[in-house]
Amino acid sequence: METAKIAKQMIGFQKTVFNNTFNAMAIVQDQTENMLNGFLGQFPLMTEDAKKQMKETIDFTKKTRDEFKKAVDDGYAKFEQMFEQK
Repeated sequence: METAKIAKQMIGFQKTVFNNTFNAMAIVQDQTENMLNGFLGQFPLMTEDAKKQMKETIDFTKKTRDEFKKAVDDGYAKFEQMFEQK
């Protein structure tokens, strides 16, 4: 039983580290998006079509980031469920 408890604690620690790292990465990406939008808003040679494509790229990146987070959270949930069964 002690082994399962230690394993659960290790998984909890890894989950916390992942969440903190992921949140820091998301903040950096969001701030980069804000800076890019400010720069592109003042850049006279940027066409509306190019701005639209940049927005689509940023939206796709956010969607992919959220899907990755969900996949990792599901994996941790399965690990925790596995240890609950034993």
